[in-house]
Amino acid sequence: MPARSDPPTADRSPSSRSAAKRVKEQAPVAGAIANDPAVAQFLRHLRAERNASDHTLAAYVADIRQFCALTWGEGTPPPFPWKSPDRYAARRFLAGFQKAGRAPATASRKMSSLRSLYRFMVREGLVRNNPFSGLRQPKPRRRLPHVLSAEEMLRLLEAPARLGNTSSRSGPRADAFARYARLRDTAILELLYSTGMRIAELCGLTEARIDLISGTVLVRGKGRKERLCPVGRPAIRALQTALDERDAWAGSFSNQQSRPVFLNQRGGALTPRSVERSLKKYLRAADLDPAMTPHALRHSFATHLLDAGADLRSVQELLGHASLSTTQIYTHVSVERLQQEYTKAHPRA
Repeated sequence: MPARSDPPTADRSPSSRSAAKRVKEQAPVAGAIANDPAVAQFLRHLRAERNASDHTLAAYVADIRQFCALTWGEGTPPPFPWKSPDRYAARRFLAGFQKAGRAPATASRKMSSLRSLYRFMVREGLVRNNPFSGLRQPKPRRRLPHVLSAEEMLRLLEAPARLGNTSSRSGPRADAFARYARLRDTAILELLYSTGMRIAELCGLTEARIDLISGTVLVRGKGRKERLCPVGRPAIRALQTALDERDAWAGSFSNQQSRPVFLNQRGGALTPRSVERSLKKYLRAADLDPAMTPHALRHSFATHLLDAGADLRSVQELLGHASLSTTQIYTHVSVERLQQEYTKAHPRA
């Protein structure tokens, strides 16, 4: 277990400056917020003791920056007088998002960020009270995830092969990449639907994490937690074909085990944004809503498993959810679909 955070004066240490610098690089909009002594110490605590990722740290910084801007004015330099805000200031901060029409989940996340910051400062003796303690979480609106039917899913999986070579460039190398890109995109869709992994998890895959013989993939999820996901036979075949074509196009690699599974045209790791752009193209080709995100495949994966009788706990493990309550949303989806079928089919529904 990492050592506990140092006293408040430790923000001048190289590790503190490095943590603040990393956060500002991840979230340049944060400005000088990460230079505040209390914030710098809090971020170091999140990274060392909670194993928080850069993405999580950037989200905390953005929420704290908004609170500072509202409480002390935009552009006010640190250090900030953290003892001065009271419960009314905390309520005013949250009410601003509600008046702006932001989703309750947004206000809830920001309240959680500031509550955690103040809880840490109370523990370290930097402030006496937590103004966010005891405030009610905004009630979230129930919104069911978008789920593709099995027939829609099949149309989407077949879309890359139907589109064929859509590259505007010509030449042997461009043609080779176009062949690889088509097979790569088929493997991506198959793998997303077969495992239910998140798009960032997929883009972070390296060869060392895939075992084509046993049909498993080791996924590193949120909080850097790892889980083992089984991969279906169609996805295994698509992945093997894509890897063979990738090696024929890109050639050898110095350390094959650390090589990204999916490459872009420059030979680097494929980004989530690139996957999203490609998905919109295939959604249109499959006559589906192009506004859907890759997360729809994760929703479909979970819902189809539950529809077929899979155990909720097993689905939780496959998705990498820390809480079973997060997975339970898919039981609501299944019940809703069951009600729709009942209404359409039963003569006295």
